Amino acid sequence: MIKFLRKILDTNAHRFENNGVLKKLYPLYEATDTILFSTDEVTKSGPHIRDSIDIKRVMILVVIALIPLYIFGAMNVGVQNGIAMGVERTNWEQFWFGFDKIIPIILVAFITGAFWEILFAVVRKHPISEGFLVTCALIPLVMPASIPLWQVSVATTFGIVIGKEIFGGVGMNIFNPALVARAFLFFTYPGRISGDKVWVLGADGYSGATALAVPAAEVSQQAVPLLNGISQFDYSWWNLFIGWIPGSIGETSKLLIIIGAIFLAITKIANWRIMVGSIIGLSVTAYLTNLMAPFSSNTMLSLPAHYHLVMGGFLFGMAFMATEPVTGCHTNQGRWVFGILFGVLTVIVRSINPAYPEGTMLAILLLNAFAPLIDWFVIQSNIKRRMIRYAQ
Repeated sequence: MIKFLRKILDTNAHRFENNGVLKKLYPLYEATDTILFSTDEVTKSGPHIRDSIDIKRVMILVVIALIPLYIFGAMNVGVQNGIAMGVERTNWEQFWFGFDKIIPIILVAFITGAFWEILFAVVRKHPISEGFLVTCALIPLVMPASIPLWQVSVATTFGIVIGKEIFGGVGMNIFNPALVARAFLFFTYPGRISGDKVWVLGADGYSGATALAVPAAEVSQQAVPLLNGISQFDYSWWNLFIGWIPGSIGETSKLLIIIGAIFLAITKIANWRIMVGSIIGLSVTAYLTNLMAPFSSNTMLSLPAHYHLVMGGFLFGMAFMATEPVTGCHTNQGRWVFGILFGVLTVIVRSINPAYPEGTMLAILLLNAFAPLIDWFVIQSNIKRRMIRYAQ
């Protein structure tokens, strides 16, 4: 099969290269060739970087890390529907129910993303960027299963075209395109991306508030007893960690997210400094808000750090969004600052503004804008230290 595919590509190469009849579609041919096979091209001018992995393989490894979240997400959609409808199913039936609901969302995101990526590559006469694979893999995971498909297409279009292509494409964008897509839906169609009724596919009128929405809606109470007192869903810490709760398709299983984060850190695709820094920032800020809780009627201030970690999309954002190499910091010191500020801002947005209990998205997008400035200060600091050493 491999030799057969290689023969087909080699036989038709002349149609796409130079003055071939399909030369305008060369980016599509090049993308297919380099995804299936390692390239045999060599660089002709410096600089030369020798590595055993290229960008396409990096993107594919990220997608592999996301696959378990898709599988669990499909099962969780079935489980939450079963709770809402009072229906008992086997695990296999739960998975296929959820799979049937999320596969159209995945297909719409990938088809829309591929369309825009190919169109811009052909017009600009550039190779097709493999970055859209990760963007289109992330977008469905940050959506509720009840999202209308046309909104998935519009959001994907906005995320790729406005969030990336207008800046020049992959490597030039300021903001994470997948988060831009989610932010677009949140602010334009809030009824479809937030609220009690969007998280569970159930009977009309059935409400399935997320764990963060429970303490955010109450005043002058302790957050943990309030969560444990919910009878509709199991919001114990352990179940929040495992993930059998209402939420976006890929954000509920913190166990699988941590496994994916470790995989990306070991393969050095994601930088561990951002991850550790974000946990430090979140833990310290949560401790400070806990000290403020007795003096305020805001229930979110009493939420401890270990609950902040497993609620909402913090760990998902930490593993797959904040560590995105293009829109984050590029210096090691800057990565520590980026990570710590991400954790701090997440807790601040969640706690100080209960009307918007999920602060992950806004925290990352805000830091995306300031990442170059953070790196600039780090570089200037290094220059000053070297100048002092040189003067001595």
